[in-house]
Amino acid sequence: MKTIYIVRHGKSSWEDMNLQDYERPLIEKGIKRTRKVARFLAEKKIVPGVIISSHAVRAHETAKIIAGKIGYQKGRIEINENLYFSGQDAIESILFGLDEKIESAMIVGHNPDMTNFANLFLSHQIDYLPTTGVVCVEFDTNEWTNIFMAPRKIPFIVIPKKL
Repeated sequence: MKTIYIVRHGKSSWEDMNLQDYERPLIEKGIKRTRKVARFLAEKKIVPGVIISSHAVRAHETAKIIAGKIGYQKGRIEINENLYFSGQDAIESILFGLDEKIESAMIVGHNPDMTNFANLFLSHQIDYLPTTGVVCVEFDTNEWTNIFMAPRKIPFIVIPKKL
């Protein structure tokens, strides 16, 4: 069994126009909503084998908040610049490169990539994954490279507004 948690970063600030896009931090509302989602994940006792985050500040902050709440060491979060608007192929490449011993992976990135990737597995497509939204996909396979062919189920899609 392989499981992916597809996470869009929390709500971020557009206040400081001098910042590069990847430097934008979470705003207080984004932090609060991320904590809500993190509590939901903790209640479900979700601790992925690996958390991989975009290098963008807002994504890494989101990953750290979630990691802290679910008991995943923040220092173990892997940063991958290919999660920063690099498209579906980049996400696939990251997942396909995982050690088969890892049974679950959380990827924290950006729209439209997170929505487009999630829609590959959803029978009812979503228009967009809201900030700090999480799509969980379980695959009946032992190999990451087989996830697209494997039977799958969607245990949950969670968004902060629904919590």
